[in-house]
Amino acid sequence: MEHITKFLEWVKESDNIVFFGGAGVSTESGIPDFRSVDGLYNQQYDYPPETILSHSFYRSRPEEFYRFYRNKMLCLDAEPNITHIRLAELEKAGKLKGIVTQNIDGLHQKAGSRNVMELHGSVLRNYCEHCMEFMSAEDILHSTGVPVCPKCGGPVKPDVVLYEEGLNQKTLQDAVYVISHADVLIVGGTSLAVYPAAGLIDYYNGNKLVLINKSATPMDKRADLLIQDGLGNVFSQI
Repeated sequence: MEHITKFLEWVKESDNIVFFGGAGVSTESGIPDFRSVDGLYNQQYDYPPETILSHSFYRSRPEEFYRFYRNKMLCLDAEPNITHIRLAELEKAGKLKGIVTQNIDGLHQKAGSRNVMELHGSVLRNYCEHCMEFMSAEDILHSTGVPVCPKCGGPVKPDVVLYEEGLNQKTLQDAVYVISHADVLIVGGTSLAVYPAAGLIDYYNGNKLVLINKSATPMDKRADLLIQDGLGNVFSQI
């Protein structure tokens, strides 16, 4: 309980907070986590998710890629949970300066957050590889096989960073900037196992690193405040 008290104190005192989050932010909205016991790794497919969601697999087996993508990655009915909502409120109050997320579900924006850096892109954006025509996630969901551009017939690719692909440099630079200038950095719902995203914590220069995660992470010893609890439990108290 004293951990929560200190966390609330830091949030109350600061007007330069940055939140860095992973899959655990959205699991309470019903979006499956990759690495949890009932997560995507334990679903029955011919290939592991990391293989299916790779650039080379997308190129060589696009139909199988899209079968998995429609079934497992497009959770378009999901709604923001208490963590998304509280973060949006903190931003509106002028306290939170940015959200750096590894998630691709767009729920931070749906909750009202504006300054969101999506390290791994978003399922809500899809573009024709030939003419760059936009296609909505709903259109992808209701298409069959490999979706094609309604304008030119070219193949459509989700604006998500697949395995073997590099992160968007502008997004990365923006994330480094807000993290390096933060007073309080709250890291939540991430195993801190995926690089280069996990390495962003190295850019934090302050002494109020809050780490909120149900299970242990490789960065636990670096935290100034470690809270091993669900994000919803913690953020519902703000």
